[in-house]
Amino acid sequence: MLIGRKITVLGAGVAGLTVARALALRGAEVTVFEQAEAIREVGAGLQISPNGARVLQALGLGEALAAAGPVGEAVELIDGETATRVARLDLARLRPGAEYRFVHRARLIELLAEGARAAGVQIRLLQKIDSVILGDHKPRLVTAQGVELEADLLIGADGLHSKVRQALNGAVAPFFTHQVAWRALIPCDDTAPKLAQVFMGAGKHLVSYPLGGGLRNIVAIEERRRWVEESWTLRDDPLTLRAAFEDFCPTVRGWLDQVEEPWLWGLFRHPVAEHWHGQGAAILGDAAHPTLPFLAQGAVMALEDAWVLAEALASHDGDAAALAAYQAARRPRCTRIVEAANKNARNYHLSGLSRTVGHLGLRLASSLAPERLIGHFDWVYGHDVTAGAGG
Repeated sequence: MLIGRKITVLGAGVAGLTVARALALRGAEVTVFEQAEAIREVGAGLQISPNGARVLQALGLGEALAAAGPVGEAVELIDGETATRVARLDLARLRPGAEYRFVHRARLIELLAEGARAAGVQIRLLQKIDSVILGDHKPRLVTAQGVELEADLLIGADGLHSKVRQALNGAVAPFFTHQVAWRALIPCDDTAPKLAQVFMGAGKHLVSYPLGGGLRNIVAIEERRRWVEESWTLRDDPLTLRAAFEDFCPTVRGWLDQVEEPWLWGLFRHPVAEHWHGQGAAILGDAAHPTLPFLAQGAVMALEDAWVLAEALASHDGDAAALAAYQAARRPRCTRIVEAANKNARNYHLSGLSRTVGHLGLRLASSLAPERLIGHFDWVYGHDVTAGAGG
């Protein structure tokens, strides 16, 4: 246990709030620093696959998750231009009992924040950190006002532009994939089928699923040469989004006609961090392994990280051994997931003969061997970090 251990977490996103609750439940005194004036999310929806749902259940948040969004019944891959179905993964039939949830990101953040506070975590807002100093002594955080704060143990859950990652690994320039993503929410009848649908086209695709509460999530990806900033806070003209998908089927065009102000962000590849810990600090989530959104595992990897990190700190003698075990357990798996997400981007954007052949293969697999098709993802969804086997 970590009774009385003082731990500082930087960042109140999915990774930070989850690890804060996990540590507090094991007896630690946890303080979370968040630069915003309130805990909120500008993001749209996300998918919580069974490997992530297991973590939330183990943290006592299963009921909150069940109330946050609907259970996904199936995943469908669809030709975006003709609207013909290419493949269907029937989650409810092929993996009965496995919990796939479609959740608004803001609802997930809300339930995690409530869970953290209920476990005794202190969340300090308006704490903008300009730099992190690691050395022979305890980690130090330098605020925007120039104030230095000392941490007994610092956990960096500070996202894509992590100050803690940079202190551990140095600065690394990301690689622009020449892909951009729009995200938006539109109205949705809550009786609509609980499907995650991927509409595929040459050089582009669109993903949609219902979130409950009268909302539908839209994520649209297009290949382009023009650079776009890696930011979650850029807006775009909805006419630009509609023009990009004007050759898609009426279902997609009808959804996009309802989009009023989409968010836009550039998609970049970042290397998985070489060093996840050192000198009294550790990183997790996007700070350690940013991923492209083509396997829907970004938030779920953060949930897994949080459990494994908290469990390692509680079960090992000394931080050095605990953090080494954490990195050894998580880095290979997260690297494999990031690489699989990179490949999915190419598979969704096929054109010409390769598209015809690829779609034919998916149709045959979906109709003749659906169990084998969904089995390709068992290494992702079937994993259970709470079972004690590590990450």
